[in-house]
Amino acid sequence: MKKTKSSFSWRKVTESRLFFPILALALILLFDLIFVPGFFKIESKEGNLYGSLIDILRNGSCVMLLSIGMTLVIATGGVDLSVGAIMAIAASVAAIMMNPVIIGVKLPPDLMKFINDPNFTYSPLWEVILVTLFVCTVCGLWNGVLVAYARIQPMVATLILMIAGRGIAQLITNGVRIQIFYEPYAFIGKGWIIVPFSIYIVAFMFAVAWVLTRKTSIGLFIESVGINFRSSFYSGIDEKKIKLLAYVFCGFCAGVAGLVASSNIKTSDANQIGLNYEVDAILAVVIGGTVIGLGGRFSLLASVIGALVIQATTTSMYAIGVPANAVIAIKAVVVILVTMLYSEQVRGLVRKFTHQVEVKS
Repeated sequence: MKKTKSSFSWRKVTESRLFFPILALALILLFDLIFVPGFFKIESKEGNLYGSLIDILRNGSCVMLLSIGMTLVIATGGVDLSVGAIMAIAASVAAIMMNPVIIGVKLPPDLMKFINDPNFTYSPLWEVILVTLFVCTVCGLWNGVLVAYARIQPMVATLILMIAGRGIAQLITNGVRIQIFYEPYAFIGKGWIIVPFSIYIVAFMFAVAWVLTRKTSIGLFIESVGINFRSSFYSGIDEKKIKLLAYVFCGFCAGVAGLVASSNIKTSDANQIGLNYEVDAILAVVIGGTVIGLGGRFSLLASVIGALVIQATTTSMYAIGVPANAVIAIKAVVVILVTMLYSEQVRGLVRKFTHQVEVKS
């Protein structure tokens, strides 16, 4: 009986979709433990926690948010290249609502003197957030309509907004980088409640996505459409609506990430906010085991861990003094090594090792 129990336990661990992402993250953290002194040191200042591990969670929050939405898109057999541009649009919309004077809007004279006041905003915070997320959701809707109803290839359909999105963000602000002085807005990305506030936002979005996909039939429909959308259609599943929902939710997640990113740097930099984040989000989902181009089964938690793998790699390289322009190349090597773990040869070795452990136990 003990042998049977041990065998089941080992197989369950090694065949879990979380096994390889956790293994990759553990190896990176082991590297930090050996080569980066004090990497795991966490300090408490004024009741808040600080340290390299906290920085990984904080700096990786945008990629984690994007990976949640991207997971659903890739699970349907698609991909969204526009999430970085949608982040830039979100930053521009939010900034212009708080400080519209930059585009020539004449504010009342009694308000002009408060334009640089950290407590001043032209539009209330709740309105800024709602309008920004609505605009980004419409961007996701645009992508979904092109993919699901116009039958344009996902890479081509989302490439349209990827190229045009930053131009739209520039048009919104007249090409000006708007400085954000409103402190309550800055709290979204820079605030701390024991840990960075952005971590709570990631946890909330993850919970929403998890409930949506694991406590309703939507998750099963997404996997079904990703495996074979024609069979899903003949089974009574409206595959167009499922794909549309995935892209809409991905656009919403990109909007949230844009709010976090712009509030963190307190500006609407349409050229830099979200730049290359779509690549990191896609790689995070791939590291999490969701197969790009094929779709099917997915794991939101594995994708989030994949995002942490990417951010942990970046943070580790900076900690040992690697130049910023070389970090991208090292990140690519790490991603290649991690994705190789999903090859049939490696899986065969893992199964062989597991079998040997079972026999010995």
